[in-house]
Amino acid sequence: MFGKRYTIVITGYLLALFLIFPQSAYAMHIMEGFLPISWAGFWMALILPFLFFGIRSIQSSLQSNPSLKMLLGLAGAFAFVLSALKIPSVTGSCSHPTGVGLGAILFGPTAMTVLGSIVLIFQAVLLAHGGLTTLGANTFSMAVIGPFVSYGIYKALQKLGAPLWLCVFLAAALGDLATYVTTAFQLALAFPAQNGGFLASFAKFMGVFAVTQIPLAISEGLLTVVVFNVLAAYNKHELQELSVLSGEVRA
Repeated sequence: MFGKRYTIVITGYLLALFLIFPQSAYAMHIMEGFLPISWAGFWMALILPFLFFGIRSIQSSLQSNPSLKMLLGLAGAFAFVLSALKIPSVTGSCSHPTGVGLGAILFGPTAMTVLGSIVLIFQAVLLAHGGLTTLGANTFSMAVIGPFVSYGIYKALQKLGAPLWLCVFLAAALGDLATYVTTAFQLALAFPAQNGGFLASFAKFMGVFAVTQIPLAISEGLLTVVVFNVLAAYNKHELQELSVLSGEVRA
């Protein structure tokens, strides 16, 4: 009960941050209608298997322990708030934290695909941040690649015996950076440069994103460590059930 109280407090604090920071409608993930329809359809089809396995993963976790619903909600709220704090960057996109590292560490990468897609739908509909036609591309970069990188780094560092704070920090920060490498890749595929083609376009997008995304990734890593430490202190039993603190690998 004590742990749940602190979980509610953290969730409320994150939502308060979202209300404090003003949002601009022109700053987006990859904005509505920006991608050619062929690429939009390709990325949408690509995320479907991840969503399927993510739904099964969440159902399995909640059936074995329904009390994890609050922690699952916290992971979704964390991603929603952080990914809504955006800085305009490349035309048709922006830089912002992603918040997916925490959920990937807690529930696994495919579960975060489901949460991330829900976050992106709400942002597209309510905040004009991203878009429904580009939902597949945004989900693949932020809610597929990002969580898998975060989860893999966290588990690998755990096995190597790295300090817990370092595992969480690098998982969140590098998962954030992986999202933007993927976004640059997606934009370069859709809009290759006239001189140099895909590689020249990819280098251009990466260079512009790096200016804002590297410090944002570091900041996200530090914030994720703070939130994770609170959860480890007051929700230790739940984290042990999720195999987060034990070093066991989840399917």
